[in-house]
Amino acid sequence: MPFYFCQWNDDIIEYIAQHGISPEDFEYVVQHPQSVSKTDLTGREIAFGYTLTGDYIACVYEWIDKETLVPITAFPTPE
Repeated sequence: MPFYFCQWNDDIIEYIAQHGISPEDFEYVVQHPQSVSKTDLTGREIAFGYTLTGDYIACVYEWIDKETLVPITAFPTPE
């Protein structure tokens, strides 16, 4: 299981909370993805997976270095 550092700020925490997603949900999916690809619009990485409560979500992020990423957004999505 990979481990990554996430650089959170209050704005992104509040933004993903509007979609019912916590930082813990985001980090879990990024570290346990079902799949990872790139977004069509920005080319950022997007991880798809299940939270510990079984919700399927998408997490978009940008790499700073090999171990550190900045969360961009996250949202529920159909499987």
